[in-house]
Amino acid sequence: MASVRAAEVAELLWEIKRADKVGSFTGVARKAGFSPGVSGRTIQTVLKTVRRDWPHLQWWRVFPDDGLIEKDTEQSKLAEEAGFTFVESGDQIILESFQDHVFVWPTEEEEAAAAAEAEAEAADKAK
Repeated sequence: MASVRAAEVAELLWEIKRADKVGSFTGVARKAGFSPGVSGRTIQTVLKTVRRDWPHLQWWRVFPDDGLIEKDTEQSKLAEEAGFTFVESGDQIILESFQDHVFVWPTEEEEAAAAAEAEAEAADKAK
């Protein structure tokens, strides 16, 4: 049986995929309600569970916070197949324009402001 953390991350992976973005260890873990752990170990363990229990999900979309991954790995190959490009960085590679590809969830304040704006627009249209 999958953990609660894995279920939360699985839901976030759907959001990331729909946006055609990637997530960072810290961003995904925090949005799921837990710490990524030292060097991202906790989120990596959760991602292993996601891969096992939901193999159809694109687990590879979650990257270390610096965007660096090992060359010629399953993750790099799947990301390249999805159209992402990489730049070599020593023994590793980094997603080109990494920060531009990272999915960022709006804060509660931003969501509330957007909802209020949509409500005001609907009220204006109703007049």
